[in-house]
Amino acid sequence: MSSFKRTAVPEEHTRQHVLSSLRATQIIDSKPVLPAELIATILDYLPIPDLLRFARTSKRMQEMVYDDTRWIQRLKSMGCWNEVEARQRFEEAMRRKLEAQRAKEAEEARRTGVGLNGSVNGIAGGGDSERKINVTLFDAGWEEEKQRKSLDRSSRLRQGTLDSGFDAMALSPNGSSRPGQYFSLDPVMALKVFSRVRSIRGLARQEYGKIYGALAPYYFDLVKSTSHTDPILFRTYRDPEHQAQMLSQLRVFARSDFAQGWHDREEKLNSMMGIFENAVLREFEQGYEANDIDGRMKRYAHVLVTLNGGTAGIDSFIHNHPLMLDKERLGNPADCLRDTTPGYISLQPSHDFFHGLATALNDEGLIIDRVFPPVIDVLMPFLDRVAEDIISEYVTSLFDEAHEKSIEVYLKAVSGVFEQGLQFAQSLKPTKGSQSNFQEECTRIVARIFEPHVDLYLQEELDFFKRKSDAEVEAWEKRLSDEEQSTESFFMANVNRQAVKRDFLTSFKKVVMMPMNVVSTIPTPFGASKPATAPAVVSGDALEPPTSRSGTPIPGEMSASSRSEAPNTELAAKAAIMNSRLEGIRSLFSIEVALNLIHTAKSSLERAALFVKLGGQSGEEAREQCENIFISLLQVLGSRHIKTGFDKAVNHLSSYNPREVGDHSRKGVEPLVTFLELVNVGDLIQQMVDVFYLQEMVSAKLSDRDDFLSPAVKEKKRFEQMLDERVAAGLNKGIDVLMDEVEYICATTQLPTDFNPTATADGVLQIMDIGPSQTAEKIVEIVSSHTSMLVGSTDKNMLDVFNQEVGLRLFTALCKHLKRQRISVDGAVKLISDMNAYHSYIATLRNKTLPQYFSALRELSQIYLISPEHAKEIATIIADSDRYYGIFRAEEVYEFAERRADWFTVKREVERAMYGIGCGVM
Repeated sequence: MSSFKRTAVPEEHTRQHVLSSLRATQIIDSKPVLPAELIATILDYLPIPDLLRFARTSKRMQEMVYDDTRWIQRLKSMGCWNEVEARQRFEEAMRRKLEAQRAKEAEEARRTGVGLNGSVNGIAGGGDSERKINVTLFDAGWEEEKQRKSLDRSSRLRQGTLDSGFDAMALSPNGSSRPGQYFSLDPVMALKVFSRVRSIRGLARQEYGKIYGALAPYYFDLVKSTSHTDPILFRTYRDPEHQAQMLSQLRVFARSDFAQGWHDREEKLNSMMGIFENAVLREFEQGYEANDIDGRMKRYAHVLVTLNGGTAGIDSFIHNHPLMLDKERLGNPADCLRDTTPGYISLQPSHDFFHGLATALNDEGLIIDRVFPPVIDVLMPFLDRVAEDIISEYVTSLFDEAHEKSIEVYLKAVSGVFEQGLQFAQSLKPTKGSQSNFQEECTRIVARIFEPHVDLYLQEELDFFKRKSDAEVEAWEKRLSDEEQSTESFFMANVNRQAVKRDFLTSFKKVVMMPMNVVSTIPTPFGASKPATAPAVVSGDALEPPTSRSGTPIPGEMSASSRSEAPNTELAAKAAIMNSRLEGIRSLFSIEVALNLIHTAKSSLERAALFVKLGGQSGEEAREQCENIFISLLQVLGSRHIKTGFDKAVNHLSSYNPREVGDHSRKGVEPLVTFLELVNVGDLIQQMVDVFYLQEMVSAKLSDRDDFLSPAVKEKKRFEQMLDERVAAGLNKGIDVLMDEVEYICATTQLPTDFNPTATADGVLQIMDIGPSQTAEKIVEIVSSHTSMLVGSTDKNMLDVFNQEVGLRLFTALCKHLKRQRISVDGAVKLISDMNAYHSYIATLRNKTLPQYFSALRELSQIYLISPEHAKEIATIIADSDRYYGIFRAEEVYEFAERRADWFTVKREVERAMYGIGCGVM
């Protein structure tokens, strides 16, 4: 923005250099100008009087000062501008103006007689009229500018009115005069100046002027006062309520003071408000001491709330409350641990503590409603302070003493007191100023008191369950071990006595044969005899030394009759020990132990699950720890108890030999029966675990059974898989035992005359029963009794596999048994009856594969029924492979045919028919 003047330069000089004219240029005058953006920024920090003086300098400066955004910014700083309201007012004004413009255009059209052709909605189009009615965003701004200029003109005509608040002040040249003598507003109206502020676009300067005109005189008078008696505010308003309201308004007004020195003025205002607050607070406390609830307490509480929200009054009310000054009267935490049995805690004293505290707070809520206005919440800060100073100290002291006493007491104390704390939070009643989420906030405050103790509690809970469950299983294992050692010692007692006797006689012979002078130096054999050892046995285990009868097993585990006499031989002793072990298979793991473990886990879960209600990180940690407790239950119950028991049972079954058992009169194979009972127990325990998981984990939302990544779900599947594997291994060994028993029965009970009856002395055959033999009936009874024991206790697939394996192994055993017999034509009837009995039993198993095997065996028995006269028919039956469903080859059927009693008679004819022996070729 400079003016330049060029000096005359000769033409020839111009030709000499291109920049000659530029070099000849001289600056004669300069006019510095600041950028408009910088000026606008400076205006933001000018005092209001200087800002108005600056507006008078020029029209352009006036536009910058009167810019609506500048005054909206000041209104926003005080929280007096509502953009939504401003938008609604602007849109409403534009709508009314548009409707009025349209009505005016329509009226003009009717008056002038112009038709509506070419018009839109009855308004003539084209020309200047179209520009007026097609209101766009720019048109709205144009209309707003016109409205602002119109109001500016009208405000200059209305000097001294309230529409322009700035005119209510007299402006001194230096802006430092005291404005007290220029007050023109009604003091009562000044108290409500903020409630009359409107959010109107284009009128922000006028609205701010109202506030400035009402509050600026008091504001500048107060910040220039030297003592609390100088401000004219305290002389204008005599009531504490009005004084507090005006001071509160001045504090809001100070937010719009951006001029130099605003920080000092703000500190001065805060200092004056502090003096006033202390005076009001003293009056409030005096009313508190005098118990003047509805008098001074209520009045000055409202004054404090009006002044700055009443924070000081609330703090004083809480701090001086008798509940905070006399905490001990609510209860002593040590009372919960006094005069209690080990492992238990009395929660009645803590219940009385929370009950008394809840009663006191509910009574205090009624007083709060009488003292404080409903616009503030006093009970929640009061409860927060009570929780920090009273509840926290009580529970911390209780938990520390309980932890020192025992871990079990500590766990019961934490969970029990936490549950009481939640009940305490739910028993509190809200006040008139309480929020809608009062109960949730109460629970959050109480839960916050217990959060420092959650981590230690959850870890101790898990460790306690592990220790207790391990101790339960170890006690059970020790009980079994002691019983087994006691039983073995009892049965080996006589055998060991014989060894001791032999050892004594050997030592006696050595002493007798020694010289006399050496005898006195030899220690007596009675004092240091070597431990007796039994001869080597099949198992290779060393025998126990002689023990006294004090090591008897637990009463009730073994009948007295079984120990009436100890066996005298080592073989008999070993047999008795083996029988005792087989009888004890059913006690290798116990439902009682499983119930105790599940009950312990249930107690731990119920305690730990309470802390899931905390939510957040603590609640998630509590849920994870509940899963860890369930996982530990499955590990102890599965790996430590059930798996070990099944392994021992399988080992005992492996050592079973039916030929060493003297009594076979019992129904079923005793060790297999007891093992199947053990399978039933294992299945029952698995069902107990399933029910426990559904009720304690899934129903309580501690675990999601559909979440295959959940550690609890994976451990449960691993437990079920382990149980299935152990049962399968035991059943496999049980099948071996069952088949050994079947073979033993076949070998010992099948009489030679069953299938090959002999004639009497007079040459007459004995009359035979056409029914199955005693051996077949006994085998069917034994096998069916064992297979039926698994129905309902094992998985259907596993049951089908077990039945199929039993059927195939039975088929093999019967084939071996059949090849050891001599079968006559007369005894074939008995054999066919036996095969029919086996086939009928196999049909009851409902297995698709097995019936063909026993049908083939039944067809096979037909070859023994053919008389020797029809020997060629035997060859035909042997060669018919379809008759046996492809199960037996002709060679195998031929081997069975060799078991005919008259085989050597029919052999030639059978082989002739089969192989063509003796045939001639023509």
